[in-house]
Amino acid sequence: MSTRFDVHELKEQELVINMGPQHPSTHGVLRVVLHLDGENVRQAIPYIGYLHRGTEKLAEWHKFYHTITYTDRMDYLAAPSNNLGYVQAVEKLLGIEDEIPERAQYMRVIMAELARLASHLVWLGTHALDIGALSLFLYTFREREMILDLWERYCGARLTTSMMRVGGMPVDLPANWIQQLEDFLRIMPDQIGEYDTLLSENPIWIRRTKNVGIISAEDAVSLGLTGANLRGSGVAYDVRKARPYQVYDRMDFEVPVRTDGDVYARYQVRMEEMRQSLRIIRQAVDQMPDGPWLADVPDYVLPSKVEAMTTIEGQTRHFVLTIQGYKAPPGEIYKAVEAPKGELGYYFVSNGGTEPYRMHVRAPSYYNLAALPKMAEGGLVADVVAVIGSLDIVLGEVDR
Repeated sequence: MSTRFDVHELKEQELVINMGPQHPSTHGVLRVVLHLDGENVRQAIPYIGYLHRGTEKLAEWHKFYHTITYTDRMDYLAAPSNNLGYVQAVEKLLGIEDEIPERAQYMRVIMAELARLASHLVWLGTHALDIGALSLFLYTFREREMILDLWERYCGARLTTSMMRVGGMPVDLPANWIQQLEDFLRIMPDQIGEYDTLLSENPIWIRRTKNVGIISAEDAVSLGLTGANLRGSGVAYDVRKARPYQVYDRMDFEVPVRTDGDVYARYQVRMEEMRQSLRIIRQAVDQMPDGPWLADVPDYVLPSKVEAMTTIEGQTRHFVLTIQGYKAPPGEIYKAVEAPKGELGYYFVSNGGTEPYRMHVRAPSYYNLAALPKMAEGGLVADVVAVIGSLDIVLGEVDR
């Protein structure tokens, strides 16, 4: 993604400055080398790797179950989406996709859409803060706390949740959890309307976002953009519609699209996505059946906690699966989900062992960041901040 430059090749009157790697507007530890002619950006070169932790290589040295916690640390603003993509890929590799109980699938959809809302709330608050709107940051984090409270009640964690398992979910929903979710669903539409009122017609916001960071549909597809960044340029691609997974094929929702391809268009898409997520959660709550939340596939699926703690068979099975693991069939698969940042895909190669021979993550933030030079060149230095915010990147996912 980065290219080296020679100071001797600099044009006359061209200034080179570093943006980052610690600048808050870079949304993580990102360094952008800007070539400037006055306030005009001639070239923007992103340098990454400051948060590289070797997640893909670590997965090749750990049993399939053990890698779930590593996925939390990629897009740490939407850990359940990372969990869902990973466990779905493992289930496809093991050939047990059709064994996942319906209740677990609905629970996964609810958690994934809550993750989309939580991620978009952080994006909106920090994006507005970058451009100078302080109040919205406080409001969006207020609503995000309600989602984190729901996650904490379910799994005990608020950020790195590790809440999903190969074969389903670890436990059923706690008592009164749905009522707490209902409270959130009742409050949230009005709060989104409040955000809309504060920003959408605000003349300062419009001047900072309209006709800024434009990318065409052709360039967006060529660069591999997905998610709201692609849909903001007029391409109606959403993994939940194109290749439905879990129970998304039973959900009635729209895929928001705008055609201007600028910062404002990407803002509009994500605002509407939050409304659609609420719509999906509402349907999932209404449709969710009773029943088991963990598949009955003893060769691959951990027993429930109650079974592991109260029966010798469950205790033995838990010990064998966590310590020895299980051998996945040889082969290769790819499975993707529509994460908040775009298409999040997991590619596995198995040689029949208890660990993947190779795991690769198609991280949407990585591809989205690749569009920064195209969007930033020709604009102003201040526009670089707005463009980075509109891309909604998390460097933990870019670097992995």
